[in-house]
Amino acid sequence: MDLEPMNNFKIMENKKRVVVGLSGGVDSSVAAFLLKEQGYEVIGMFMKNWHDESVTISNECPWMEDSTDAMLVAEKLGIPFQAIDLSEEYRERIVDYMFAEYEAGRTPNPDILCNREIKFDIFLKAAQKLKADYVATGHYCQKGSIEKEGKIIYRLLAGSDQNKDQSYFLCQLNQDQLAKALFPIGHLQKSEVRRIAKEQDLITADKKDSQGLCFIGKVRLPEFLQQQLKPRKGKIIVIPNDLEIFKRQKLPAGFSVEDYDEEILDNICLPIHYQESEGKLIGEHNGAHYFTVGQRKGLQVGGTGKPLFVIATDTQENNIYTGLGEEHPGLNRQGLFVPKKDVHWIREDLKLEIGETARYKARIRYRQPLTWATLIMKEKGLYVLFDEAQRGIASGQFVAWYEETESIGSGVIF
Repeated sequence: MDLEPMNNFKIMENKKRVVVGLSGGVDSSVAAFLLKEQGYEVIGMFMKNWHDESVTISNECPWMEDSTDAMLVAEKLGIPFQAIDLSEEYRERIVDYMFAEYEAGRTPNPDILCNREIKFDIFLKAAQKLKADYVATGHYCQKGSIEKEGKIIYRLLAGSDQNKDQSYFLCQLNQDQLAKALFPIGHLQKSEVRRIAKEQDLITADKKDSQGLCFIGKVRLPEFLQQQLKPRKGKIIVIPNDLEIFKRQKLPAGFSVEDYDEEILDNICLPIHYQESEGKLIGEHNGAHYFTVGQRKGLQVGGTGKPLFVIATDTQENNIYTGLGEEHPGLNRQGLFVPKKDVHWIREDLKLEIGETARYKARIRYRQPLTWATLIMKEKGLYVLFDEAQRGIASGQFVAWYEETESIGSGVIF
């Protein structure tokens, strides 16, 4: 991590110092402007997290252009600016994690890890070296606090713009990280953010929103994965929709939550491991680790009548298991399981103890509508039972649960 000393920046009397992660986009630009307007001492910092241009779709997120735009915004706002190279830390904590997860047949979410491990850990520590009181980002979410038993508890709240709410990406933050975080645009609509940027004549006012990996941009995922995960021919097997295991995955009629023993919960919530003998060979693929549950594109198998979806991958045997049609029982599951070590509570005061249950709304991906679920804590981990079956639940994804607009906790799906 390269960080030049900034001793020439003296702490202003009675002013809180904030380091803003300037990404070169409109959201972080307006965040910096608003903080300055509110009387904070603002420093802009650009994070360079990636060097390899060979797998980046350059027109989507050229980091040099982003860095220049971030610098021009800082100049326009009259705030100090610095670029920081976190590419080594990013590779160790995010890219290596991605490779390992895909190789194991799991579906990672690097953006969630980027927030937990980079922006609100490595970047936060860099900001603290500059004697910053807070770090700020352009996320569409909000922060609140309550006092409970004499202790301040911080709350992570959804952004006001329901189409842009990014609280899901921050579902792994803890109380210490939230204490130091500011989200200046969380109360605004995207249209308002762009209006403010235009009024301030910021170069990023009309800039297209970046897509893809956190601070990398849009990548060609197969090429990206092939850096370490080489192509390997394997079988595509179609599974019939009448296997006995599918019947055991449904919620038993007449049972209450208290009646669910772990065998019933395991049948409903744990992923199914299919056997070649249970299905029919219909094609070949170039590597099971390139596919994820729920995927339709890329299979290159025709003549099936109904669309073909991935319902499971086996990276050990290098097999892909598929199902015909959107209603295939292997594609939709009623529940999921989070191992004990992977359960995270933002609101530690609401943590479930073994044997306790709770009702929350939950989602397993960004922008997915929240849906009611029952959380059941057992000795080995947390079971999440949805009122409505969820499509494409994949190991490695994050499930996040909410009370109204507040993110309460999250976990990595087994």
